Amino acid sequence: MGREYIDMLGGFGLYSPGIRHPKIVAAAKAQLDRSPQYSQEMLDPLRAHLAKVIAKLTPGDIQYGFFANSGTEAVDGAMKLAKLYTGKSGFISTLKGFHGKTLGALSLLGKAVYRQPLLPLLAGMHQVPFGDADAMEKALIWAKEVGDDIAGVVVEPIQGEAGAIEPPDDYWPRLREICDKYDVLLIADEVQTGFGRTGKIFGVDHWDVAPDIMCFGKALGGGVIAMSGFFSTAKIWKCMEPNPFMHTTTTGGNPVACAAALAQVTVLLEEDLAGQAAEKGEYIKKKVNALQKKYPKILNGVRGRGLLLGMEFPDDETGYKVASGLFSRGVLTAGTLTNAQTIRIEPALTIPYELIDEMLKRLEQTFESLS
Repeated sequence: MGREYIDMLGGFGLYSPGIRHPKIVAAAKAQLDRSPQYSQEMLDPLRAHLAKVIAKLTPGDIQYGFFANSGTEAVDGAMKLAKLYTGKSGFISTLKGFHGKTLGALSLLGKAVYRQPLLPLLAGMHQVPFGDADAMEKALIWAKEVGDDIAGVVVEPIQGEAGAIEPPDDYWPRLREICDKYDVLLIADEVQTGFGRTGKIFGVDHWDVAPDIMCFGKALGGGVIAMSGFFSTAKIWKCMEPNPFMHTTTTGGNPVACAAALAQVTVLLEEDLAGQAAEKGEYIKKKVNALQKKYPKILNGVRGRGLLLGMEFPDDETGYKVASGLFSRGVLTAGTLTNAQTIRIEPALTIPYELIDEMLKRLEQTFESLS
């Protein structure tokens, strides 16, 4: 027999509906008995149905999309779509932002340790501080002055791998205004924030902003099947019609993945996963803030929305010690990729309060052992 752990990592956002949710597993198994794969030349009603469901869930006039296997693929696809539609080549992203590690997505990434060994990456890429709308506008002005045509601005609603960093409340509304003013596309990377994680169905819903393109992944497949996608407005998607073969995949949006994703959306809505995330996230933040007052030399604070939370420590070493202490006490968690002094709290949105309380008890034991 192996050890039991309280999973506060949630597969880095993969297990939003829980691990092996019975409705999602059943949907995938049933589809395996019918047809696990279709030829991409054949029409697949499941794929069309899923696209229609996602179009109804998304804000604004998002209508059409393409399904792939990973969040990184979705981001790369969104970049291609933006370039095809605008006829421009550059992008602006944010420092400490994370969008994946293929060459295209990596070009957007805002941390040198992942970029430097692979330079040169795509040309025409710029990074500005997250949450600073003025910096974004200045970057667009400067890019125009030096002849860099910017196709799109790619931003996470809340930065995940930077440690659950929330922007100012006016940030996303201002991004929408700035992108409209300078005629560039606003691309929301919802790979980690989407499908209930932050307490809303999508992260941008916190600010009632409608992006031009949205990227999905992680929780889309319900923690059962790899699944991702990128969606846009009908006006933008029309640029794909002359040659749909500009972007293709063999396994993306296969019937098993679509069946799992449809079941995931059903669970999301029936069990109000976004509402659960909002309530449980506030509960955890309240309890952890109380611990911060008790152990101020160990914990700087906690931040984030829903169940995309980050506990920040004075330095990387303290963060590692806390993660190690939790692991030895049967709590699974991890740091974040672009901010090592932050430990994520990102469990299944269905996590019961008894497990949350037990995690908090073990967290306090860990702090006490380090004080």
